[in-house]
Amino acid sequence: MNAVEPERPVNGLSLETCPVLDTTMAFRTAGPDNAPVALFLHGNPTSSYIWRNVIPHVASVARCIAPDLVGFGASGKPDCEYRFFDHVRYLDAFIAAQGITSAYVIAQDWGTALAFHLAARRPNFARGLAFMEFIRPLASWDEFHQREEARELFRQFRTPGVGEALILEQNLFVEQVLPGSVMRQLSHEEMAAYRAPFPTPESRRPIWRLPNDLPIAGEPADVWSTLKAAHDALARSRYPKLLFAGDPGALVSPGVAQAFAACLPNCRVIHLGPGRHYLQEDHAEQIAQNVAAFIREQER
Repeated sequence: MNAVEPERPVNGLSLETCPVLDTTMAFRTAGPDNAPVALFLHGNPTSSYIWRNVIPHVASVARCIAPDLVGFGASGKPDCEYRFFDHVRYLDAFIAAQGITSAYVIAQDWGTALAFHLAARRPNFARGLAFMEFIRPLASWDEFHQREEARELFRQFRTPGVGEALILEQNLFVEQVLPGSVMRQLSHEEMAAYRAPFPTPESRRPIWRLPNDLPIAGEPADVWSTLKAAHDALARSRYPKLLFAGDPGALVSPGVAQAFAACLPNCRVIHLGPGRHYLQEDHAEQIAQNVAAFIREQER
């Protein structure tokens, strides 16, 4: 499947593309070439677009690179299952193609799972990590989300036949989950940008796949064990970390964020105020200012 048509520049950030394995990946970039790299990783069902109001404020201190994961944004939709491990493979190839040998990684949602796994496999890659609303292995569904109705909806997403109808046919993840996980009301232009990569049921398959890979109660076993190892490595890591938390949050409450950070070396929590899952849409400037200060502090 081909990539979607590139959108017009947003906040001066145009999309570039590069060949990656059997497809292309789109990405936004800003900042001087000789600065340390800040690698921005998005989640489901978003794209580098979600970082549009963050990157311009970080570009003064870093070479910002924000890819669209395969199947998302303006990247290609190759013939793959779009499992977590597919995203690992394509992201690794993108990083190699861009010549990135180390970076400050800024991540949210499934971007955090990719970031944790990357840092576990390449301990010298992460110069620092700023993350929010992160993916982690959970012992039970009771730990998954702040709201019972959201837990039930994601159980339906993982139910054969039901999940396909809700996500592929009804486009529920884009039309309901995304705007419902932002405190403010997304504009018509913003919703149009998020809808654009997913005009057909088949194009929404990458969105459907990821809820099925969430590591809950030991399943799926391969993702569970991989992310358990990644989190074990995170708990041993020494690179500096920032954990952003919204209130009440969605996957991560303020209390969970505080307890999680307390178990990590060199990790500080930034409480953003009211927020659900897509914190970049409600607190872009605050996230950007803290990330820029974080990088500036490490590079002194």
